[in-house]
Formats: sequence, C-alpha cells, structure tokens
Amino acid sequence: MAADSRRKIVPLVVVGAAACAIAAGGAWWWVNRQTYETTDNAFVQADKVTVAPMVEGYVAEVLVLDNQAVAPGQVLARIDPATIRARLDQAEANARALEAAVRAVDDKAALEAALIAQKAAGVRSAEAQAKLAHAELKRYGTLAGEGWVSPQRAQSADAAADQAAASVAQAQATLEAERRAAQSLGASRDQTLAQAAAARAAADQIRIDLSRTEIRAPIAGVVGARAVRPGQYVRAGAALMSLVPLGETYVVANFKETQLSRLRIGQPVTIKADAFGGRTLSGRIDSFAPATGSEFALIPVENAVGNFTKITQRLPVRIAVDRRDPLAAALRPGLSVDVKVDVTDRTGPAFADAAAGARLARNDPR
Repeated sequence: MAADSRRKIVPLVVVGAAACAIAAGGAWWWVNRQTYETTDNAFVQADKVTVAPMVEGYVAEVLVLDNQAVAPGQVLARIDPATIRARLDQAEANARALEAAVRAVDDKAALEAALIAQKAAGVRSAEAQAKLAHAELKRYGTLAGEGWVSPQRAQSADAAADQAAASVAQAQATLEAERRAAQSLGASRDQTLAQAAAARAAADQIRIDLSRTEIRAPIAGVVGARAVRPGQYVRAGAALMSLVPLGETYVVANFKETQLSRLRIGQPVTIKADAFGGRTLSGRIDSFAPATGSEFALIPVENAVGNFTKITQRLPVRIAVDRRDPLAAALRPGLSVDVKVDVTDRTGPAFADAAAGARLARNDPR
C-alpha cells in the first residue's frame, strides 16, 4: 500500500515541480520583457581615419609597425623629397629672377624720369628760342617796311622763326614720347610684379609639398591595414594605412522598428561581447539614425511591387560606451555584441520625440 502511494505521489511532485518551473520561467520572462529591450544585431564601430599622402613619390621610410599606437602629429612615413626639393630650388630661382626684373624696371623708370626732365628742359629752351625768333621777325619786319633793312634779311628772320617753331614742336613730341614710355614702364612693372607674386606663391606651394613628404598621424590611434612599404611609389590620395581610435569606440545596435517605441535617449545599456567572456560593459543610448539601414544600401529595396511582403525593418541606434569602464579601451571595431537596454528609465526623449526635435531644428527660421 505504501509503495502504491509513493507511485502516485511521485508523478504529482514531478508535475508540480514542472508547473512551478514553468511559472517561474514565465514570470522571469514577463518581468524581463517589461524591463528590457535586447538585440544581438549590434556591432562595435569607431571613427577610423584613412591615412593618405598629399604628394606623390617613392616612400623612403616607414616609421610605424602594424598594431602600433601612435600620437597625433607623429611621423608615420617619409616620401623621398629630392624631386620636390629640386622643384623648389627652380621655383625660388624663378621668383628671384622676376624680382630682379622688377628692380630693372624700377631702374629704367628712374632713367625715364631723368630723360623726361631733360626733354622738358629742351622744350623750354626751344620755346625761348622761338620767342626770340618771333621778336626778331617782328622787328625786322618793321624795319624792312621802313626801308632800313633789305627784304632778304626779313626773309631770313621769318625762316628762323619757322625753324624755331618747328624745334618747339619736335621737343614737345620727344617729351610726349618719353612720357608714354614711362607709362608703359608702369604697366610692365605691374605685370612683372604679378609674375613675381605668382612665382613666390608657386615656391610657397612647393615648400608646402616638401613639408608634406613627412606623413603625420592626424589623430591618436592604433595602426591598422598598413599597406605601405619602403621603396613603394605612392600617389596623392592613395590609402597607406588606417588609424583606429580604440579609446573612442561606440556601439551601433540595429533594433527592430517594433522595439523603438520603448527606447529613449540616455537609457542605460548593458553590453556583452563574446570576446570578453561573461564580462559586460555599460553605456547609454546616444542617438537614433535618420533612416533604416536599407535606405543607405547601394541598391535600395523596391517596395512598389505586386508581391510585397512586409518585413520588420531595423533602425541603427548609436550607443555611447562608458569611457570609465575598464573594458572600454579593449573594444575593437567590428566585434559583435549583445545589448540590453533598461527601458524603465523614461527621463530622456523618446524615439518619436527625438525625431520631432530634429524636424523642428531643421525648420527653425533662425
């Protein structure tokens, strides 16, 4: 009889335990569902910088190794400067030649000023001679009329007056020619000055190019994807390496559109990366992307078709990682992570409010 009772009790105990486990699991799921929004579609990202030269040439030195940490302004590589230095010497010589040409024009202008003064004195002398000849003509004309001098003498005075007038005209024409020559020197000087300024600017540009043969780190980071080697010929804009700022990584989590209504900016986030085992990091929701990921695809999805099937879309949500967390600097861009957002925090703007705020800012007349 006791054995029969035990046989009856055991199934009841098992069923009761299973019911309790199901009830506990359901309660845990319900509480967790009400408290958190989770996704495993999340990845670590960083604003990496691609290092590229601004001048072309042969690489003389590569001063960094793969995965090496560098500081801002640190020299990463050097391009052979010999060709650019030769161009700089030529440009500086051309600039000096044009500056000498400007001084030559100035010297010629000074000479023209002296010649103008000389020609002006010649005009005054010719005018004085013409005045004297005119007075002589008038006097001899009166005397010839009274019979005191011969008509031949009066004719000679008339010819002398005409010759003096011609000399005045010639002196004035010569003076005008010198003045015009001086004016042309002014235009020539302006042109030479402009050419000298252009030559100096060209020399400055080449001097800048010479300084750019030293390729420096624009930011602090770790060297990755190093594709440059000594002796390699590189062109301006070609990717040499990448710098990844490991201390400034963030997480982009792609949440379903059905989850967005509960998300708010500033909500605390727990981040779990497989690379760290069971250890977690903390962060907060920073912002929402302006469009779903499919909108930025090279080949956008065409939904205006007859066989349309609605698919839940995902929106990228940027999560800022707490820099004080010991694991923050160990995050590597590209790692996949699981994120869990505590949606009980409702102090920040919701997704709809954040979108409305962005629209108001765009339409602000200020």
